[in-house]
Amino acid sequence: MNERPTDVDLTPGERKRYGRHLIMPEVGLGGQQKLKAARILVIGIGGLGSPVTMYLAAAGVGTIGIVDDDVIDTSNLHRQIIYSTRDAGEAKLPIAAQRIAAINPLVHIRRYETRLTSANALEILKDYDVVVDGTDNFPTRYLVNDACVLLGIPNVYGSIFRFEGRSSVFVPKQGPCYRCMCPEPPAAGMVPNCAESGVFGVLPGIIGTIQANEALKLVLGIGDLLVGRLLLFDALSMKFTEIRLRRNPACPICGDTPTIDQLIDYEEFCKLGTRSHPQEETLVPSLSVHQLKEKLDHGEDLFLLDVREQHEYELVNLKGYLLPVREIKTRFHELDPSKEIIVYCHVGGRSAHAVRLLQERGFRKVYNLSGGIDAWAAEIDLTLPRY
Repeated sequence: MNERPTDVDLTPGERKRYGRHLIMPEVGLGGQQKLKAARILVIGIGGLGSPVTMYLAAAGVGTIGIVDDDVIDTSNLHRQIIYSTRDAGEAKLPIAAQRIAAINPLVHIRRYETRLTSANALEILKDYDVVVDGTDNFPTRYLVNDACVLLGIPNVYGSIFRFEGRSSVFVPKQGPCYRCMCPEPPAAGMVPNCAESGVFGVLPGIIGTIQANEALKLVLGIGDLLVGRLLLFDALSMKFTEIRLRRNPACPICGDTPTIDQLIDYEEFCKLGTRSHPQEETLVPSLSVHQLKEKLDHGEDLFLLDVREQHEYELVNLKGYLLPVREIKTRFHELDPSKEIIVYCHVGGRSAHAVRLLQERGFRKVYNLSGGIDAWAAEIDLTLPRY
């Protein structure tokens, strides 16, 4: 971690506010001065970023940077506790900054209302001591990792999925990096996001608090960090499991002979996209929800294939044939290759993967529905529930 001067004095008000820290020998006056001098950047102010920033502010971290360009949706509220019902529809960053200032007006908040990209990441990250990764997609995780390694900044990682969470700390030259743990991103569509699979509301609070804990320990220089360790948490069984991570000498960014010396195109690297740049439209045959409606209105003989899970089908469906994508390899014989098959899932990722699997098995008249059933509910049939 970059060393910063710790001779910043604490005011009488700060000494009272942080009194329970000051009486701890592991923190004390010197440690609280370190926290006041520290600069921590939090990338993403969602489920993980909410508890992270709230606890960092409460602990007295002097400067907290936040990167986010998203808008608050009602579906965020069950887990993104920094927001309230009246905030729906507002930009996240200004609301989050207000909440953090209300928790601790002594904290300086730097706002970056932008999407983190290869073009701006190094400039944004370079002045911080610690980076906390609260993102929910693989391109940004690889981007954050590579930027942190190039700049020599510790990266506090966390991720959540349904009832499962994980966290680790990647410190350049002291242990493995994210690429050592995940050398290659998963195939597109194989790891659904929160919008597709859901997340237990309290889970990001648990993992985010662990991230805040590790970030504070980094600044204070105390305790055993999660360096070289991946902490897994299962909320259903209420169990923590630890996996040892090793640095990969052949890692392209932190290995003995690194081949990456600048930030790359991470969307291309991960072969992932967003709703505004859907990968399925460029990688597999696809059609829009409006094109599907036109075909149905004309009475064309189509076979609708739903590749979501049973519980999703029960929430809302288009009366398609249910065949979860994970079962396609063993059940594709249930489908008629002579039919024109329209494949859909929640937002289009899993169905794109399903189309590729069917193409590999000789299906030629198979198309992905861009945007999935969520786009159908948003643009065609507004009476359908969205989730």
